[in-house]
Amino acid sequence: MSDQHITLSQLESHLWESANILRGPVDAADFKTYIFPLLFFKRICDVWDEEYQEIVDETGDEQLAWFPESHRFQIPEDCHWNDVRTKASNVGTALQRAMREIEKANPDTLYGVFGDAQWSNKDRLSDALLKDLIEHFSKLPFGNKNVSSDLLGDAYEYLIKKFADATNKKAGEFYTPRSVVRLMIDMLDPKEAETIYDPACGTGGMLLAAVQHVKEQHGDVKRLWGKLYGQEKNLTTSSIARMNLFLHGIEDFQVVRGDTLRNPAFFEVDRLATFDCVIANPPFSLEKWGEDLWLNDPFGRNFAGLPPSSSGDFAWVQHMVKSMADVIGRMAVVLPQGALFRKGVEGSIRQKLLEMDLVEAVIGLAPNLFYGTGLAACIMVCAKRKPAKHKNKVLIADASRLFRRGRAQNHLEPEHATEILSWYRGFADVQDAVPWSVSTRSRPKTGR
Repeated sequence: MSDQHITLSQLESHLWESANILRGPVDAADFKTYIFPLLFFKRICDVWDEEYQEIVDETGDEQLAWFPESHRFQIPEDCHWNDVRTKASNVGTALQRAMREIEKANPDTLYGVFGDAQWSNKDRLSDALLKDLIEHFSKLPFGNKNVSSDLLGDAYEYLIKKFADATNKKAGEFYTPRSVVRLMIDMLDPKEAETIYDPACGTGGMLLAAVQHVKEQHGDVKRLWGKLYGQEKNLTTSSIARMNLFLHGIEDFQVVRGDTLRNPAFFEVDRLATFDCVIANPPFSLEKWGEDLWLNDPFGRNFAGLPPSSSGDFAWVQHMVKSMADVIGRMAVVLPQGALFRKGVEGSIRQKLLEMDLVEAVIGLAPNLFYGTGLAACIMVCAKRKPAKHKNKVLIADASRLFRRGRAQNHLEPEHATEILSWYRGFADVQDAVPWSVSTRSRPKTGR
């Protein structure tokens, strides 16, 4: 095994070049479907080799080094990266077989993780192209000694961002700007050993940010293992989220593919599971989201009213409220600002949320911060049990002037997020005239 140490800039450049190899036969929007599984395949094979060699060096026992107990993930015979690399023809078929066999050999952790890419489609992925791609990935070693999980995770996030930039309109389906993610996590302030849940988890950025937050607060991040939960409807995106968490060195989590509003994945006996921190950027104003099933929702997620079939915004909000743990449960959700002003049943739902004193803050953000939409969004923060000084009050803040203008979209910079966070933490005790707190009791009308 090579002892080469790879820098972040080397790794980022190397990974982006792999996307350039695909350019032409493969649409930019589909790069992630192929590049991420290949990266993950190479990583787990290089780590397997590393584990094998360490045991041989320590014990001289090659048979012991083959034992399943000696490895984090199992690599079946003839399914190693190097086995696929030797193929001169039908390379895609060999890749697909290797990935499926690895999933089967690790059913509790890796089943379905490689997604549903059609590697054997030679009209799109010729043998020559796949050979070039595999040889490119083979230039660098991806073992733990060469690339730490933090470094590889950072490079993976870099690549997700690059793919989002390259496919702006479609990127909103899987990527939330990380500055917004960090702001929301800082507002919720997750602690070690708390449970974190993202019902629309995309590529896993919210869950990763929670881990990073605990690490920065000098908490024991391993106490989060087994307490990170996500659900994502899109197969490819849910696979990317799982690979993202694994590559960041997170050992135990549950990310499930599925439709959260129609078929929530997490339960406690006969009711929805509840979590300490619930955080999401769900699809804006989702149509045909499952209204018919919510007429008699068995989980009581229509407690404030049945949202219209034309917009699922308050279906997500109510699902998240029902997913908050008693006492310390809190949530942050991104919504289009229009959701704050629509009349009819959505106005009634807002009224009910205020009457229940669940809403703690609403932060209006600048327009065009999110991929795929120029709409202005907001962050709504709710809590099961507010601090005494926040009871019957809602902090309303207009942060629409806080952004840096970009060519394709605007950007929330760290200093902007810091200012917004100071408003939230100070609640009404701020000097700026922009944020203010209002009494929920004094605002009986919500646009009905």
